[in-house]
Amino acid sequence: MSESYDVVVVGGGLLGCLTAWMAARDGARVLLVDKDQVNQHASGQNAGSLHFQLEYRMVEAGEEAARVAAEAMPLHLDAAAMWARLEDEIGESLGVRQTGGLMVAENADQVGMLEFKAELERSWGLDVRTLDRSELDTVAPYLSRDIVAANLSALEGKADARIAASAVARAAVAAGAAVCARTRLTGARHTPTGWDVTLRETDRTGEVRTRTVRTAAVVIAAGVWTTELGQVFGAGLPTVPLALTMTVTSKVPAFIPHLVQHAGARLSLKQSLDKTVLIGGGWPARLMRDADGAPEFDRKHQLVPRSIAGNARAAVNAVPSLERVPAVRSWVGTTTVAPDQLPLVGAVKGAPGVFVATGGSAFTLGPSFARVLTGLLAGRSPDIDLAPYDPARFTEGSTP
Repeated sequence: MSESYDVVVVGGGLLGCLTAWMAARDGARVLLVDKDQVNQHASGQNAGSLHFQLEYRMVEAGEEAARVAAEAMPLHLDAAAMWARLEDEIGESLGVRQTGGLMVAENADQVGMLEFKAELERSWGLDVRTLDRSELDTVAPYLSRDIVAANLSALEGKADARIAASAVARAAVAAGAAVCARTRLTGARHTPTGWDVTLRETDRTGEVRTRTVRTAAVVIAAGVWTTELGQVFGAGLPTVPLALTMTVTSKVPAFIPHLVQHAGARLSLKQSLDKTVLIGGGWPARLMRDADGAPEFDRKHQLVPRSIAGNARAAVNAVPSLERVPAVRSWVGTTTVAPDQLPLVGAVKGAPGVFVATGGSAFTLGPSFARVLTGLLAGRSPDIDLAPYDPARFTEGSTP
């Protein structure tokens, strides 16, 4: 067998590209494969938010759910520090701006949630403070008068999802990694030294070529395809796929410096460097499924008109001047979460040398995920306790 690597990374989104870059920088022989093109799927279709506070989806089910979600805070803090220096290390712009993020509240119940959340986040080491209306008049005068308070984290911000993964892929290649697009991992056989993995590559003419490469390790960094790829290695990696709505406006003079989310509604918005406003926050789209109800990720998922309208209404309620700004395009992006909202990060049980990371805010946490995975590949002990994110925690007989 002529092709051999230290690690095959499956998935050409931000996480996969970061892992390939870091591993190659460590001196590993790396092959990065993607079934389509680098940055074609979730990493290139999301809004590029850098959320380090707990998001609305993490707190809407109440305080106990928020406490569970907060167990990922060590990853949030690590990612925040890494995003701050990532452009310098990569040597290219990723569109990173950490100018602060606000989670806003409109009533006493929401303010109570903000206060609880801020105390919880501070207990994990995230610097958050609650601003009253008078402070918001100075810090964020663009907000609606209905907003009575907000939590501020100076670490939050945005990156440009359209360019980030591709820039990191170029850095990975410069560090010595090989990248193969239009290449699916379709099979795997365990060997005494690792894995023989079967790759099916489709060239630009549509001709298909199958080859087998030998690798000491495999990293699954494939988002919504995580569960499917886990099955190739005989592993159960339960994930919940989501199709979500996003909208971009026409360009307007810069007036929103913050990442804005809401304590009582599905809303996340920010103004990008090109002066458009990106609006999202978890409004559902229609995930396409086959006749048996299984998700079909290679199909085009469908927008839901009431989600577009609801998301727009939430945005205008928070930032009234957006009512006069035309929406240019809405689209569907996909992501995946674990059943308990915490990420899956670490070694895959029953598949020696196979590692995985996915779930939750995978774009935001991508640098931290990749650093942890690269350390595991190199045999280093993680400096973050990975027990809460153990991929085997949902299997029968596992202990929390």
